[in-house]
Amino acid sequence: MSSPSLARSPSPSAFVTLDRVAARTPDGHTLFSDLSLGFGRERTGVVGRNGSGKTTLLRLVAGVARPVEGVVAGAGRVGWLAQRRDPDPGETVFDLLGVEPAMTVVRRVLAGDAGPTDLANADWTLEDRIESALDDVGLAGIDPLRPASSLSGGEKTRARLAALLLEQPDLLVLDEPTNHLDADGRAAIGNLLARWKGGAVVVSHDRALLRRMDRIIELSGLGVAVYGGAYDLYAERKAAERTAAERDLDTAERDAARIRREGQTALERKARRDKAGRVFAARKSEPKILLGAMAERAENSGARDNLLARRRAEAAEAELAEARERVERVRAMNLPIPATGLSAGRVVLTLDEAMWDSPDGRRVVGPVSLRITGPERVAITGPNGAGKTTLLRLASGELEPTAGRVDRPVRTVLLDQDAALLLPDETLIEAWRRLNPEGTPNEAHAALARFLFRNTAAQRVVGTLSGGERLRAALACVMTATRPPQLLILDEPTNHLDLDSIAAVEAALSAWDGAVIVVSHDPDFLAAIDVERTIALIRPSP
Repeated sequence: MSSPSLARSPSPSAFVTLDRVAARTPDGHTLFSDLSLGFGRERTGVVGRNGSGKTTLLRLVAGVARPVEGVVAGAGRVGWLAQRRDPDPGETVFDLLGVEPAMTVVRRVLAGDAGPTDLANADWTLEDRIESALDDVGLAGIDPLRPASSLSGGEKTRARLAALLLEQPDLLVLDEPTNHLDADGRAAIGNLLARWKGGAVVVSHDRALLRRMDRIIELSGLGVAVYGGAYDLYAERKAAERTAAERDLDTAERDAARIRREGQTALERKARRDKAGRVFAARKSEPKILLGAMAERAENSGARDNLLARRRAEAAEAELAEARERVERVRAMNLPIPATGLSAGRVVLTLDEAMWDSPDGRRVVGPVSLRITGPERVAITGPNGAGKTTLLRLASGELEPTAGRVDRPVRTVLLDQDAALLLPDETLIEAWRRLNPEGTPNEAHAALARFLFRNTAAQRVVGTLSGGERLRAALACVMTATRPPQLLILDEPTNHLDLDSIAAVEAALSAWDGAVIVVSHDPDFLAAIDVERTIALIRPSP
């Protein structure tokens, strides 16, 4: 997927160069400005909070968008993988690979129906290259004539990546390539990038994938920062920056308090001098001209001292405000989930040979037997198509088993990756009150504020929220209820979260006293929330 809109790069070592580039949202909000970067034969991970401009940066690098200021120049072929594209009806794997026209030519030649143009254009290396590209993305052996609509979301993503490999670009530009992929799919993408000889620019919150990068670029309210090395080094440096910002804030607060105290002491001292001067003048023992000169000197000195004190105080307050803003921007997000009081011996879920068959009789999941007691953390794993989401819906009560038994004696809530329990056209206040009808508007505002939706943010419409904001809002609505759930079921909770939000959810769940069932292909997430058991599903036989 080449990028003809790119100008010629002035850097011989970079496939794409950004020179003093700026980007803004449609409403005029500046995402970044004066950005100069080069992308060559290295692997670059792009991170930042949702809404910081990560996808916009990738679209500029890929040449599918233009900057509002500056120049994007190219010296190589760019392969662009957007987050998702749903196939059209009737499309096959060949169509996803973009090779159907070329394969049609080869078929005509093999069938003896070729004309002179077909014979000249037939690509006899194509089938081998298709096989190699599919193998590189972990789809070896897939039928190229298989309907594209029958592929899982992860298989579609891998097929589109194989299409890029067939184009043999110099620079891969990938937007969240491991989203919706199972463990095998994630490993295939990671291994591909590890072997890739060209350049790559990748937006991702997949920490395993980011550990394969050569550098990390972070977009934030402070600007754009480049960190050499992979994810773990980036995380260490970010932690050090947070520590330094907190230390600077402490110093600024102490300096501002000291200057305020010194200013107050100076005012009190001046007041005493002024009083002594008035007493001296009242004696009338000195000539008027001398008293006037003394008064003028005192007035001038006082004005000078006041001006100096005011300037020092203003400078200290400005430095304090800047330190507070810096801390606010680098501080880790905090999501305080209230305790449930779940006892260690309380049974929260029992599945006894539970299974679910689709209406056409196809076995989707099961039989599964599972018993969760107390604040256990259980992970459900397995390849795409193994029935993980269906099992979560059985556990939550959204589905009734077609055979077997499911008991859930405690309040249970399922949060899928799209937070579907929130309605797209309602405000957050309306959502909270719908899900907690006994609550008051003040309680709704207080609950949402605890999850960082303060003041007017509580009036935002659900449909305008990012994926990470939706999950945070859903947690606020269900975890601050007068009767909070004791069993929380999560389906791929990190899919739409940025790294800061993932860290906040991890910290909140790790400290929470309830039980958790989670489907996730993120091993860092599972380790952080202290998963104790893993239930591995296999794909049912056709």
